[in-house]
Amino acid sequence: MCGILTILDTHASGPRAHTHALRAETLLDRLSHRGPDGRGVAQVPGAWLGHRRLAIVDPTGGAQPFRDRGLAWVANGEIYNHADLRPRFGAAPSDSDCAVIAHVWRSLGERTPGALDGPFAFVCVCETTGRWIAARDEIGINPLYLGRHADGTMWFASEMKALIDDCDSVELVDPGTLWTGGPGRATRLTRWHAPQWASRVPDAPADHAALRHTLIESVRKRTMADVPWGVLISGGVDSSLIASIATRLARARGAPPPHSFSIGLEGGPDLAPARRVAQFLGTRHHEFTFTIDEALDAIPTVLEHLESDQQVRTGVPTMLLARRVRELGFKMVMSGEGADEIFGGYLYFHRAPSPEAFHEETVRKTLRLHQYDVMRANKAPMACGLEVRVPFLDRAFVDLAMGTDPRDRAPRAGGDGHAIEKALLREAFDDAGDPWLPRDVLWRQKEQFSDGVGYGWVDAIRDRADALYAPELRATAPQRFPGDTPCNAEMMWMRELFEARFVRGRASGRSALRTVGSGRSIACSTPEAVSWDPTWDRLAGDISGRAIAGVHASGQALRDASVPPAASA
Repeated sequence: MCGILTILDTHASGPRAHTHALRAETLLDRLSHRGPDGRGVAQVPGAWLGHRRLAIVDPTGGAQPFRDRGLAWVANGEIYNHADLRPRFGAAPSDSDCAVIAHVWRSLGERTPGALDGPFAFVCVCETTGRWIAARDEIGINPLYLGRHADGTMWFASEMKALIDDCDSVELVDPGTLWTGGPGRATRLTRWHAPQWASRVPDAPADHAALRHTLIESVRKRTMADVPWGVLISGGVDSSLIASIATRLARARGAPPPHSFSIGLEGGPDLAPARRVAQFLGTRHHEFTFTIDEALDAIPTVLEHLESDQQVRTGVPTMLLARRVRELGFKMVMSGEGADEIFGGYLYFHRAPSPEAFHEETVRKTLRLHQYDVMRANKAPMACGLEVRVPFLDRAFVDLAMGTDPRDRAPRAGGDGHAIEKALLREAFDDAGDPWLPRDVLWRQKEQFSDGVGYGWVDAIRDRADALYAPELRATAPQRFPGDTPCNAEMMWMRELFEARFVRGRASGRSALRTVGSGRSIACSTPEAVSWDPTWDRLAGDISGRAIAGVHASGQALRDASVPPAASA
C-alpha cells in the first residue's frame, strides 16, 4: 500500500496552479509513513499528482506516478488479477500490479473498478482532455478522502491530514463509489458496487466446500509479494485460519512456513492460544508484549494516524505490534479482519431478535467497516510502513458468505449444545482427518482484540479517562460535544483529542467530524443494534465483549465447553 495526494481541475484556478503544486509538495510528506520507500510527483495539464511508495510488488520498477500514452495516474492498491488484465488492456512499462489501472479505464470507463480484483484507491487523468476519475474499492480497505478547495479544485488524498489545512471541507469517499470530472464536465459521484445482499435477506443454503475453497483462493491471491511477509495470529479462529491456509499454501510450493506475530500484555488471554496455533502450524513465531504505560503513552499518536476517535483502544496494540513487525524487516502481513462482521462473530450477535435482524446488522457492520476495523487495520500498521491484507474481505468471499441464509450464519449450537458464534466458518474447516487448527482454537469463543491482549489494557484506559473527566465534567458532554455526544469519559477523551488535532483552527472546520463513525455501541455493535436489549441502553459506549453478561465466558472451563465432538473425516 502507499499514499496518494492529487489536485484536480487546476486549470480552474489559473495562476494558482503553480502555488498549489508548491504547497502539495509539502503536504505529500505528511503521508511519508505510508510510503517510506519512494516519492514521486507529476504535474500534467489540469492536475498535480503525488505518490509515496511502500514497495511490495516490483520494488525496483514500480515507481509512481505512472505516465503512459497520454494517461497519468497514482494508486494505493493491490490488483491481484493484473496478469489477466495486461494482455487485454495493456500496462505502463512496469511489472507493478497498479500499472494496468489507467489502461483499463481507457477501455472500460466507469466500469473500471468492477474489473479490478483487490483493494484500491486511485486517481487517473487523461493528459489530452483533462478528464479524470477517482475511485475506491467496494469495502473501503484502502482509505480515500476528498477535499474541496475554495477555488473549485478537487483534492483527493489517502489521509485527511493532507487536506484539512487547505480545503474548505473534507469528506470520506464512500466505498464502492467513483468520482468523475474534467473541463466542461460537472463533477459526478457514481456508485459502482451495490451488492444484492445489502438490499435483501438471502436464503441460499450454507455451502461449506465453497466457503473453504473461496477463502483458500483469497489467501492465495494475497501471497502476491516480492518482499518478506508474514501472518498475524491473535489466538482466535479468524486470524488462525488465515495463518493455517497461508502455511499450507507455502508448503505446497515447497517454501518454508511464514513468520507469525502476536502481541499482548504479559499473560494476556490471547498469547497462549496464539503460541499454540504457531506450534501446531510450524510457523516461525514472534511473540511481543507491551506495558500499560507504553500503551497509554501511544494514544495521541495512534489517534493522529487513525484520524478518528473510534478504534483507539484496539489501534494501540495494533500499532505497537506493527512497529515490531516492521523492525524485523517485514512489509506485509495477513490478518483476520472482516469475519466477525460477515459471520456475526461479536458476542452481542447471540441476542439478535430474528434472522432478519441478524442479517441487517451484518450488512450495517460490513458496509461501515471503512470507519472502524478496516480503517484501524489499514492506518495503524501503515503508520509504521506495514501493509495488512485481509482475505476475509475478498469480493468473491464476501458475496458468497453474505449471500448465505442468516440462519446458517447466526450463532447456534455446536455438537454439545452450547451456542457458538461463527459456527458456519468453524464447520467449514472442521476436518478431523486433516485438521486445520487445534480443536480448542477452532471452537474458541470470540475474544475482541482489545480485550484479548489483556483485560488490564481496557481497564487502564477506562481508569485514565475517569480520572481526566470527573462526573461533573462528563455532565457537560451534550453542551461541549453536540451531535453524536460521547457516551462516557473514554469517548469524551478521544473526542477531545480528535477535535484538537483535526477540527480546531483548521480550514476545513468541523467537516472532519462527519468522517468518523458513531461511538454509541454495545460490545462493538452498531447504534441500531443497541435497541435489541432494553438493558443495553445504559451500557451504550461499552465496546468490550465483557459487556454481554452471560455470553462472554471468562473461564477456561467455559471456553472448553464450546468445543463440539470431532467431525468425521
